[in-house]
Amino acid sequence: MPASPVERLRALHLGVAPGARPLVLPGPWDAASARAFEKAGFPALATPSAGIAAALGHEDGKTPAEEMFAAVARIVHAVSVPVTADVEGGYGLSPEELVARVLRTGAVGLNLEDSDRTGGLRDPREQAERLAAVRAAAGPRLFVNARVDSYLRGGTLDDAAERARRYTAAGADCVFPILAPADDLPRLRAAGVTGPLNFLARPGDPDFAELGRLGATRITFGHGLLLRTLAGVEELADELLRA
Repeated sequence: MPASPVERLRALHLGVAPGARPLVLPGPWDAASARAFEKAGFPALATPSAGIAAALGHEDGKTPAEEMFAAVARIVHAVSVPVTADVEGGYGLSPEELVARVLRTGAVGLNLEDSDRTGGLRDPREQAERLAAVRAAAGPRLFVNARVDSYLRGGTLDDAAERARRYTAAGADCVFPILAPADDLPRLRAAGVTGPLNFLARPGDPDFAELGRLGATRITFGHGLLLRTLAGVEELADELLRA
């Protein structure tokens, strides 16, 4: 019997050997972009909350939960590959309700950040307990990516590593120290960050093979691919205006 979508997603992560080329997960912002990435041959996709927000006309972090879940569902139903969903800080939902809402979209993974609603960082112990509750509610049905916002909020590598270790111990399948520089990947590994490690790729970063050598397991882009697409749309608009 073919593996389920969540089993396929988990196998893709666990199939990356240390130092090997990471799993690359493009971030679709709508059904059309999801189909394009699937057609190109990517085995799984990771929705970016900022990209979906922009596509829906919202500021990053301001998308109503109902609209975000609906957008994720449209993406999931447009493709046959596994999709993991960025659910930001969880929209104030209990772990049980958050898991239920993600599962109803058809997504088989979630990305949950540790920033709080004031723009600060949650206490790492409280966030670990929250992740443990999400893990308990989801069981094996969801791949849990725990975003670590230390670098985003002006924290240190040591803080990021401590949070990552706690979140992994709480049951996260992958940790995501967003905005970590590539040079810090070996340092995070040396600080005890084990298992799948998500890296946010930006222009000017090393190529994917080098990022894997440095310690990354998974590559995502946030809304970076949407921004590149919009640059092309702007060029097209200028061309049409001059025609």
